[in-house]
Amino acid sequence: MANSKIYAIQVNAVSAFMADQSDEASGRFAFVYTITITNTGTVPAQLISRHWIITDSEHQVQEVQGLGVVGEQPLLAPGDRFEYTSGAVLATPVGMMRGSYQMVAEDGVRFDAPIDEFMLAMPRVLH
Repeated sequence: MANSKIYAIQVNAVSAFMADQSDEASGRFAFVYTITITNTGTVPAQLISRHWIITDSEHQVQEVQGLGVVGEQPLLAPGDRFEYTSGAVLATPVGMMRGSYQMVAEDGVRFDAPIDEFMLAMPRVLH
């Protein structure tokens, strides 16, 4: 089993409210999030595409799919990390994001890297 391959990607997210790009009166709440992707497996893997599910507090859902992230398709060797920052706009002051990255390992194996749900929240809205 010493040669067993492990396909594993860890995804961490940190979000923040962007007051300067939001307009509460018109129902525009802007958020920024920073994602850190770490190859915790034993095989190099490339991020090919993304699938996000963004839900506001009124249960309105936006789905975002596309190639790469921020115009890149990073190749991560075991132990490598890739970090990027992007944003989302909601019609409510609170929402959630979750999704997955579609990966291709160096040996051709395709697998999904899940992105656990994380909160988008305007400060002082939740108790």
